[in-house]
Amino acid sequence: MNYDDRVYVVQNQQIRSGLTVPGVLWAFGHEHAGNWHPLTTLSHMLDVQMFGLAAGGHHFINVFLHTLAALLLFLLLRELTGAFWPSALVAAIFAIHPLRAESVAWVAERKDVLSAVFFMLTLAAYVRYARDRSVRRYIATALLLACGLMSKPMLVTVPFVLILLDFWPLQRGQRSEVRGQKSEGRSAEPQKQSLLNLIVEKIPLILISVPTSIATFLIQKRSSGAIAPLPFAWRLENAVVSCVTYMWQMIWPMNLTVFYPHPEDHLAFWQVALAGLFLLAITLLVFALRATRPYLLVGWLWYLVMLGPVIGIVQVGLQGHADRYTYLPQIGLYLAVIWLMADLAGAMRFDRRMAGAAAVAVIAILSACSWKQVGYWKDSETLWRRALAVTRDNDVAQANLGMILAEGGRVEEGIEHLQDALAIRSGDIHPHYTLSLALIHSDLGYALARKGALDEAITHLRTAVSLQPNYADAHYNLGTALSQQGQTREALEEYRKTLELRPADA
Repeated sequence: MNYDDRVYVVQNQQIRSGLTVPGVLWAFGHEHAGNWHPLTTLSHMLDVQMFGLAAGGHHFINVFLHTLAALLLFLLLRELTGAFWPSALVAAIFAIHPLRAESVAWVAERKDVLSAVFFMLTLAAYVRYARDRSVRRYIATALLLACGLMSKPMLVTVPFVLILLDFWPLQRGQRSEVRGQKSEGRSAEPQKQSLLNLIVEKIPLILISVPTSIATFLIQKRSSGAIAPLPFAWRLENAVVSCVTYMWQMIWPMNLTVFYPHPEDHLAFWQVALAGLFLLAITLLVFALRATRPYLLVGWLWYLVMLGPVIGIVQVGLQGHADRYTYLPQIGLYLAVIWLMADLAGAMRFDRRMAGAAAVAVIAILSACSWKQVGYWKDSETLWRRALAVTRDNDVAQANLGMILAEGGRVEEGIEHLQDALAIRSGDIHPHYTLSLALIHSDLGYALARKGALDEAITHLRTAVSLQPNYADAHYNLGTALSQQGQTREALEEYRKTLELRPADA
């Protein structure tokens, strides 16, 4: 794709060199695409070592890791609860839900599927520790968590998820009102601990998690592609509505796409208020039912806690929300819903065959939706045309579609889309959109230069470098346009500036 895949793999010389000793040192000592996730970086290098730049191999590894994560989730839930079919259904929905398509079909989202494997292994190691505590098992948990954080820092919330598992189904807390319940299939009863002791027990894990997240935050803020945050009120309103949006997409996975524009200050007060009241009502309800249905509280808080780092309070990127952000958080919702349905079906003596048929139907429908959703990831043009079809005022989709058309020789058509992108974004003076505007001006300048409209191209390219002085591509495109126009001295200055910003650019 022409969206992050180039930065992560195709045009990244460190990755293209395969798995080498200098590459391994670079992975641990440098940021990669505005992130520090050395294990993810190493996995991309290993892909190139094995498959070169043949896309099929890279996609195969994504699918393999996602499959492994789903199988580990099933085994983990079965071990924790002894419930075979509810565990299988949760894992199956996680594996096949259309919201997973982005994380699996997009090579640049390797960090999602790789971190998911380490997430499941961390939980499994912790379960062994909780049932038979030892220093060795605690160290294993900590090491697996560290590997997960080095795959994607979003796992910073894992210590809090472990506290939720202490409540249910491990039932480690002395004050748990459900500690007398037993689950078949347990190898040993976990040792009871006070809530304070359980929290203190997680401090070393928190000390591992927090520095990684701080480092990632600082890297993203200091990188050349960093963006200024939107006003806090806009981010808070969008976060509240996004929590409910993700829940609706879980039930009704339609009109999914790669990029959803941020609503900025266009959300109506009633939307934010209604979403906030809905979230509060569910929180109060699951808390009230914690004694009889503890899985509701655990699943709901799993969802909210794991969604926290990517809900948009800390602004990273231009999107309002993203399908990939639901990858691990929504497991909590699946857990709560499936266990509730199993309990209700048992209480009402619902026919097992009918329940099984309903489960098969759900999986079949989700599979069909996922098959269709993956089809939109066929190529860049298909992906961005889909985004334009299901969103409004999507300057990112317009710009990326315009650029892929211009690069493919359909210059006039590409220019039209780039001009549409500029029309959407040109009225914004907020610093948050400075980088976005620079990208559009640079891409439009590139396309106009290919058309031969050099004067107009140079105007847009000068605007791009004035908006984003450290944008190497804009300097390079400007140098090329100036060279074509015969302004050799000025062109050389732009090329030298490009090399200052990107010394390894052949």
